[in-house]
Amino acid sequence: MAENRPASGLTYRDSGVDIDAGAELVRRIGADVAATRRPGMLGGLGGFGGLFELPVDRFRRHVLVSGTDGVGTKLKLAIETGRHAGIGIDLVAMCVNDVVVSGAEPLFFLDYYATGRLDVDVAESVIRGIAEGCRRAGAGLIGGETAEMPGMYAEGHYDLAGFCVGIAERDALIDGSRARPGDRLIALASSGVHSNGYSMVRRILSDSGASLDSDLEGAPLGDRLLEPTRIYVRPVLDALARVDIRTLCHITGGGLPENLPRVLPDGVGAVIDQGSWRWPAVFDWLRKTGGIADTEMYRTFNCGVGMVMAVPARQAQQTADLMNAAGETAWQLGELVPVDAGAPRVAFAGKRA
Repeated sequence: MAENRPASGLTYRDSGVDIDAGAELVRRIGADVAATRRPGMLGGLGGFGGLFELPVDRFRRHVLVSGTDGVGTKLKLAIETGRHAGIGIDLVAMCVNDVVVSGAEPLFFLDYYATGRLDVDVAESVIRGIAEGCRRAGAGLIGGETAEMPGMYAEGHYDLAGFCVGIAERDALIDGSRARPGDRLIALASSGVHSNGYSMVRRILSDSGASLDSDLEGAPLGDRLLEPTRIYVRPVLDALARVDIRTLCHITGGGLPENLPRVLPDGVGAVIDQGSWRWPAVFDWLRKTGGIADTEMYRTFNCGVGMVMAVPARQAQQTADLMNAAGETAWQLGELVPVDAGAPRVAFAGKRA
């Protein structure tokens, strides 16, 4: 039986991998990657490894802090709507916001983009978003991987992962051990749902039949749901040099109840004043449309709080003012309190605004 192959011989493209498309992608994103250059970056795109010279002259006992993450099933919404630009920012944000929680300055970032068939236009949009996220965080985009794997992904689908390395002074690391009852919690507003809880978001959309083009306070619902994750690195690093931040918490999957205990010492919990902020409209829409209890909302979504810092009571207003002056929306969210072993670490007080 004759073999079914082209007369000129089987090529990699015949197998589903287009090397030329990959080369075209690298060409298109070159300027965006170059725009993320910062001191310490060596070389450029195309090498087998990304190179970065550590700024050891600025640190006595430097500690490297690393983080890796993805954007979850928010990707499904981006793919379904064809809105890819913000997903790259999400990817960077989820990594650099984790790294800065330790008091570390993000140095460099790498990405992994995997798909069944490379759509250069889509990949370009995503990676331009990654470069924009790196610029916002002050991190250099020193490399990445674009993997074309026929048969592994549905047509038009792709997946993302990101990797970030930062640096901190060992004596200045933030691990939550200095947090004390009486410290005040300062919240930094989220830009929306960020990149957690999208399995529930998609279930609500499916069950309700809601259109992503429907209006939600002056913008399409799809735009509200795909708003990129806010990057807090620059204002937080600036605040670290000005006030005594005793702990930092990135509010990701698990919301306030699950994330705050991760950065508090044993015997210390938090009381959250529900009346101190109003949930953004997208969270009220999710709650009402999905019929979700407040307790489930708090442990699934950030509900408008993207980052929390604990500072001494005497510095609470100064810290909030400092963050607001830096362009954040900040307010006093609550305080730290003593808690008994086995008791809930996070309590919500008052009525929701």
